[in-house]
Amino acid sequence: MAAIWMAVAVMLVATAQVVVAAPVTAPAFLWAPKNYGLSSSEAKEVVHYQTISPKSLAKSVLEEGGWSNLVCSKDGPQKDVDVAVLFLGSKLQSSDISKDKQADPALVDTLKLSFSSSELSMAFPYVAISDDEALENSLLSGFTENCADGSRGNHITYTGTCATSSESMKKHSSMDSIQDLVKSQMGNIPTGQTELIVFCSGGFKDNVKSEGELLSEVVSVLNKSGAKYSILYASQPYGLLENTSELPLARYLAEKTNTTKPVLEKCDGECQLKSTLLEGVFVGLVLLIILISGLCCMMGIDTPSRFEAAQD
Repeated sequence: MAAIWMAVAVMLVATAQVVVAAPVTAPAFLWAPKNYGLSSSEAKEVVHYQTISPKSLAKSVLEEGGWSNLVCSKDGPQKDVDVAVLFLGSKLQSSDISKDKQADPALVDTLKLSFSSSELSMAFPYVAISDDEALENSLLSGFTENCADGSRGNHITYTGTCATSSESMKKHSSMDSIQDLVKSQMGNIPTGQTELIVFCSGGFKDNVKSEGELLSEVVSVLNKSGAKYSILYASQPYGLLENTSELPLARYLAEKTNTTKPVLEKCDGECQLKSTLLEGVFVGLVLLIILISGLCCMMGIDTPSRFEAAQD
């Protein structure tokens, strides 16, 4: 029996380690008002529920979202889209999508409206986030690795808060600079290459606007200009893992809106999946223990080797 209980203990420890190792996840959304020939299949409101890495996200965006025609080098003067925007946030987590009360309502409203009203829209609710590398670097390197002929580095511009490795990269200091770039791209129709704008968290130095207000302003500028565009929103939550050695769980299933009154949040899809798996594991362990105990009891029953003849 000691060996049996030891095996059960090992299974419980392994289950606990699986839960502890769950990564911090954040959502990503890709959309374009029109398809523009980016995707040959129906790609409206497509949702990928798998947990993926930022580089896997970059690969899916290139292959399924049609961005290979925008950021990968190719021959030919025709361009499908005038401007592609990589908008990087720092607030939104996967668990925030299902909350009734949002810290940045403008951000969630803009994402929901853009996702539902666009002809091409894809969602990636669970992108595993790490503090080891800036999200913009992970995605751009993912684009480069998955482009057969490399990416168009000379047609990428950044906002002032981006941590770029090269000082020669053009940076935007205000929304007016982005608006001027969009207008110049409109003047190059139908020739030229798509301009990729990397809009990092906070956008510009000394910015006082919220993330949702900035995203809404970018969408408004693109819509008013009449440009053909596609936007990829991704989030790298900041400050979630201030001291990872003291955090036994990497993913928070319940949060507090303040320090005094705890609020019970809804359990999203990943939470329900994990809870179902844990329930199944524990039920299976209980049934296994009952079965082994029953077998041990049956093996321990001693019966007489012979029976005496009945006396008349």
